[in-house]
Amino acid sequence: MTLIVDRPGPGTSRPYRFPQVVRRTVAGGQVVAAHLPGQNLAVALLLLDAGAEREPTGKEGLGAVLAKALEEGTAQRDATAYALAIEALGTELVTGLDWDSFQVSVQVPVDRLAAAVELLAEAVRTPKLDPEDVRRVRDDEATALRMDWANPGPRADAALRADLFGAENRWGRPMYGDPDSVAALDVEDVTVFHSEWFIRPGTLVVAGDLDRIDLDALGAVAFAGSGGGSVERGGPIAVTPRDRRRIILVDRPGSVQSTLRLGHPAPHRAHPDHVPMTLAGTVLGGAFTSRLNHLIREVRGYTYGIRGDFGTSRRFGRFAVSSGVQTAVTAPALVEAVGEITRTQETGVTEDELAVARSWRAGQLSVELQSPRAIAAALTTLVVHDLPDDYHARLRESLLAAEVEQVSAAAATHLRPGSLTLVVEGDATLIRDELAATGLGDIVDQTG
Repeated sequence: MTLIVDRPGPGTSRPYRFPQVVRRTVAGGQVVAAHLPGQNLAVALLLLDAGAEREPTGKEGLGAVLAKALEEGTAQRDATAYALAIEALGTELVTGLDWDSFQVSVQVPVDRLAAAVELLAEAVRTPKLDPEDVRRVRDDEATALRMDWANPGPRADAALRADLFGAENRWGRPMYGDPDSVAALDVEDVTVFHSEWFIRPGTLVVAGDLDRIDLDALGAVAFAGSGGGSVERGGPIAVTPRDRRRIILVDRPGSVQSTLRLGHPAPHRAHPDHVPMTLAGTVLGGAFTSRLNHLIREVRGYTYGIRGDFGTSRRFGRFAVSSGVQTAVTAPALVEAVGEITRTQETGVTEDELAVARSWRAGQLSVELQSPRAIAAALTTLVVHDLPDDYHARLRESLLAAEVEQVSAAAATHLRPGSLTLVVEGDATLIRDELAATGLGDIVDQTG
């Protein structure tokens, strides 16, 4: 017997509502919370102004090493005792590092949140930092980076960042450092970085049922023993775009594939054009249906995938395209990619393309901002980038209301195809002449 039924149609979309945001000052620090009525899980996240940008130039990787060292015990307990205590609450410390912040969080049932925050604060404020443990963690991190840098990609990423922002600046070097910078760190580097940045109060972010949570008590625990106050964040970093393209050829002898990284500087996260920039980037390269993926993957068959988008932090941003192609099609793939970026900058986007991008971005937002951890991450965005409390409540409407003229204007303003740095990591002996023949820019050879 065959049963034939009609596929059910889509239901009526429900309005998206970001939770109410609560702010208060407690014990010298700030608490920012979101009320999730009836939610049995809660997240507490300590947000410190100790991102990678705070690391001294030449000491890249401090934050990543310190993150691992926090798991090696505290002044009150050794590593085993601490692990047992945190596991007894059914949770774990989750650390995160980006350019702007260092984050440590726990997720537990609401009735265990106070105990979990106490353990979180113990690890952050009073880590053991035994010299032997720190050296072991450092060596493990350096080894992991050496393994990662043996693969295609990291060298190309580093070359692009250095060319865009200057290797003499911290933000012109890899966020997690490189094998050499991490291997050169000593115990004093780690302990000094901790004393400078991890004793400051920071911001405690909480997402959960606030009717069952004492925010003042949590703040008092999280900020106990802290001091030093806030420091100057600094304004947006001014980067002068190049007046012409250049090709950086990173030699990878014997490679059967070329790794492509194309990019130029772009505005910081709080720029008023963030929404139209995001949508322009989505149309160009930020989704599977994008122009770049359609042309380079579907039409030309040069790659399994190519992606391009705007990436932003508090003080700087960049537009970047990444892909991997077979060695034989390196030059034509590069020409096609630059051509598509140029077309988007010159002609903008169509209504049909924008409709897809708007729907996808808005729908993705509604799906992503559901769990306590996702809500906590959204709150950190408010804090780090000084955004208003109703930012996420309005973001979906802002995405859906963006018009073709607005998004096309953002593409025209913030895409700079004539200023692109084109990094190609591959076998230089096989691809150099063809790259030169494209006329896309002067070639700078990079080895090692």
